Amino acid sequence: MGGRELLDAAEVGVDPAGVEIDDGDVLDLLEPPVREWWVEQFGAYVPENGGFFTPPQKEAVPLIHEGDNALIAAPTGSGKTLASFTGIINELFRRDRADGLENSVYCLYVSPLKSLANDIHRNLEVPLDGITEKLDERGEDVEIRHAIRHGDTSDADRQKMLKQTPHILNTTPETLAILLNSPKFREKLRTVEYVVVDEIHSLAENKRGTHLSVSLERLEALAHGSPTRIGCSATVEPLDAMAEFLVGQESPGGHPRDYEIVDARFAREFDMELVCPTDDLVNTPPDVVNDRFYRDLHDLIQDHTNTLVFTNTRSGAERVLHNLRERNDEYDEENSGCHHGSLSKDRRQAIEERLKSGDLDVVTTSTSLELGIDMPHIDLVVQVGSPKSVASLLQRVGRAGHQLGETVTGRVVALDRDELVECAVMLKKATEGFVDRVFVPENAQDVAAQHVYGMAIAEIRPEADVRGILERAYPYRNYGDEGWESLMRYLTADYDGMEDRHVYAKVWRDTNDAPDGEHHYEEYPVGEHLLGKRGRLARVIYMTNIGTIPDSFTCDVFTRSGDDWVGQLDESYLDTLDSGDVFVLGGDRFEYRYRRGSKVYADRTNARPTVPSWFSERLPLSYDLGREILAFQRDLLDRLDRGGAGAVRHWLREYPLDENSVRAVTRMFEEQVKFAGFESVSTDERLVVEEELDREEYERRYYVHSNYGRRFNDGFSRLLAYRVAQEADANVQVAVADNGFTLSMPLNRKVDVTGVLADLEPVDARPDLRASLDGTDLLQRYFRINATRALMILKRYKGYEKSASEQQMNSEMLLGFAEDLEEFAVIEETYREILEDKLNVDAIEDVIDAIRAGAVTIEHHRVDTPSPRAFGLATLMASDVVLAEDESEVLQRFHERVMAEIDGEGTPEREPGTN
Repeated sequence: MGGRELLDAAEVGVDPAGVEIDDGDVLDLLEPPVREWWVEQFGAYVPENGGFFTPPQKEAVPLIHEGDNALIAAPTGSGKTLASFTGIINELFRRDRADGLENSVYCLYVSPLKSLANDIHRNLEVPLDGITEKLDERGEDVEIRHAIRHGDTSDADRQKMLKQTPHILNTTPETLAILLNSPKFREKLRTVEYVVVDEIHSLAENKRGTHLSVSLERLEALAHGSPTRIGCSATVEPLDAMAEFLVGQESPGGHPRDYEIVDARFAREFDMELVCPTDDLVNTPPDVVNDRFYRDLHDLIQDHTNTLVFTNTRSGAERVLHNLRERNDEYDEENSGCHHGSLSKDRRQAIEERLKSGDLDVVTTSTSLELGIDMPHIDLVVQVGSPKSVASLLQRVGRAGHQLGETVTGRVVALDRDELVECAVMLKKATEGFVDRVFVPENAQDVAAQHVYGMAIAEIRPEADVRGILERAYPYRNYGDEGWESLMRYLTADYDGMEDRHVYAKVWRDTNDAPDGEHHYEEYPVGEHLLGKRGRLARVIYMTNIGTIPDSFTCDVFTRSGDDWVGQLDESYLDTLDSGDVFVLGGDRFEYRYRRGSKVYADRTNARPTVPSWFSERLPLSYDLGREILAFQRDLLDRLDRGGAGAVRHWLREYPLDENSVRAVTRMFEEQVKFAGFESVSTDERLVVEEELDREEYERRYYVHSNYGRRFNDGFSRLLAYRVAQEADANVQVAVADNGFTLSMPLNRKVDVTGVLADLEPVDARPDLRASLDGTDLLQRYFRINATRALMILKRYKGYEKSASEQQMNSEMLLGFAEDLEEFAVIEETYREILEDKLNVDAIEDVIDAIRAGAVTIEHHRVDTPSPRAFGLATLMASDVVLAEDESEVLQRFHERVMAEIDGEGTPEREPGTN
């Protein structure tokens, strides 16, 4: 039976039997030359730990020595990856000295990014060279080779690896899958004894991780023994799920393999604080806020050696660097830079190298430096705006303080009232050890199609073996007969009309019972079901088309009248648009009509924008943090009710907030309660619906304060809009944010939204959401992505490469056909991914169930102007919010109306109705 041992932060340095591990015990496990090198390198760094090992290192080396699977969860910069490598190098040196190493791979290091693999490759050279030097001094001739292989590796280097194979191979999930199907190199993997998966949390939450988990099971079936799996992760939750994702199942439907967890996530000291340039983000002029922000940022940079500034968008990173240079003579191209995914590879690498050497005073970035590229001189991280999750906050702030024993210093700057609240909660929860959960996609049919096809190409084998390998991977632990048969029908093209559309069978499945038939194989028993590849080009097709990272493209926008080209929109932005929505491009307004491939057709209009052009760039709030914010709001209201604003301020000073933040948060909720009462604020026990009648725009708007994050709100708003549109017999426009969403319709249409909410049933969420996706660009886009992943659409064939827009055209022609097929795997996976991974339908079902059970009540309020907690939602629908900078003027106007009513010039009309 599989199981695990958990070593938490208080017990790190204690073995599973409860005996404290001494540095000397760990050193005794190292070979003499390895031990000498380690002591010379690290003996003086952490004297409080005995002088040699950080907490995760103290655990990692003994676990590797014993060959135990382990998840090592520790902050960035705590030395967990180095410890993993050192433990493995130690075992390989021991093996080489005793018996010699074969010309094959013994350790696989898998990282999510090619740049990270390059970085670790460089870091490997230091211990390997140092230990080899010690051996040379002893007169011993020992060599451990290492190399890197990914998509950029040249053909010449690949051929060299066959002749002189690295004992340690650094690679990516995509390249590992290719190696498992390379006839010659896959034989080199049979000797693998160790697999290190770095930054596992960043893989587990998406299909790259699903792909990797099946590759690890294929490696398990290929290798002579069961490789030891070591997962390295920054702060992540739940640890058990991440560890089980790493190790897989002993058998299909069985227990997870044995593993141990080293929980050193909070072993480092953090100095984090939320700062705000003003205690009044509504009435302080934007230029004053900006001046204070850049003045304070400059002071922070000058007080530190190397500063990393994170923003939530690439354009934001460029803007911050530009303004720093414009406002301060101290910054130029010599000591400052910007790093993000839109820059060239050479420019990014140049910034990375200068960061490593400590040559840059400040670098601005979006997400591209979030993962564990080593930057030892960074001593301050500034996060501008909310990173939207505790895990992301700790990952980013953890880039600072990489000298062992150094305190991690981070500052979060809030420039938005709604972000003030979520940042306050985020920082407090981070200090308490809370971490947002990672959700692993399950039973993804497109990834399953790739791997089953790959296994059939590698060799003819029993169908039960192929399915068993798939189901031993954690994401397929609950995979059933229905899913398998649907997959087989797709892969064998068991549908009329598929070949007419150039979608051909990829595998054959047959029973090994013909006396002399082509599917009779003596090595397998008669009657066994076998799988094999179909098509002479199967291997070429597979090797040139596999992977899970979708291609994307920009769409050209044309007017329907005159067919004039007016600009481009990013494809992902179209996910937010429905027919009739109004967007801004080049300063003009356009009403979206439809898309054909990479062309968008729209009409010029003077109507107000319904989806601001900047909104899609913003990161989504995590569902778990959203729930914590709702609980925080309940606690805050309780203190406000019992002790007034003074009690709230006193309580908030227990949080890592500066005084401006304390006063700004208190003022917002004080004004909210004065304007609309305590029941106007959503909590973990109450969902508030605010109704506004806008007679100027002739619109009725419903602000739904569901603070569960944008993925939840995207799904919940679609579900509610689908029901409301049916009841009102009118078009319903939707605008979505992290703290809620807005529904709007003509003023003469009235719907009891509270009643619609109360009538929702959890069992109806999936079918209603699925119905609401019919004909949407969202469905078309995800079908293309999944059809390409499932090799239904080939990106590369016979030397021709289809662009993403060409793939889209193919998918649009196939979608109608595919939707008419019964239980078609690619269609079912498209709906599964949208509903579960993008729209968070599981959480929606939970909230609906809580409403039905009375654990969450519904409160309805009618207002003449949006309440303070609805300002952010209202700006999404405001006619004059065209650009992000327009928000402040509209917010101030809303605020003036609220203050006028509070001062007695008007009384908010409320219709409390609890269900």
